[in-house]
Amino acid sequence: MRRPRPDTPAPGQESVWDYPRPPRVERVTERVTITLGGEVVAETTDAVRVLETSHPPVYYLPIADFVDGALVDAPGSSFCEFKGAARYLDVHGGGAVAAGAAWNYPQPSPGYGILADKVAVYAAPMDACTVGDETVTPQPGGFYGGWVTSTVAGPFKGVPGSMGW
Repeated sequence: MRRPRPDTPAPGQESVWDYPRPPRVERVTERVTITLGGEVVAETTDAVRVLETSHPPVYYLPIADFVDGALVDAPGSSFCEFKGAARYLDVHGGGAVAAGAAWNYPQPSPGYGILADKVAVYAAPMDACTVGDETVTPQPGGFYGGWVTSTVAGPFKGVPGSMGW
């Protein structure tokens, strides 16, 4: 499948088609929050985002910035050709449980060491995930964990027909 035609970014937006491959990691200056079961389970000003061609950014928050008991080991693992072996975690908050909704790289590949003590969370099973004052939209498709905000232009991998991008 050939690469899709990128959307033209509006003023203040960046195109996910300008993101690199292999991915780049960069610090985030805005406050990032995650809410589940009506409870804020994580809040930080020390997040990073991973930027990869065709994907909205994946936000990683420090494990230490999750409330006690919010992250519980879950079955399953996966492997990223860039970041290495991932483990999965259930997210608990306000009596709700989002099974396998978070992941991290305890021993990431060289160049991605900053991710070792950070966790990414799928936005869809959460009540809300925010970056600054904006509530994010989950990356389409359910497989990838990107967070779509008004600052990024697509199209985004995960939509029907995007498997070969």
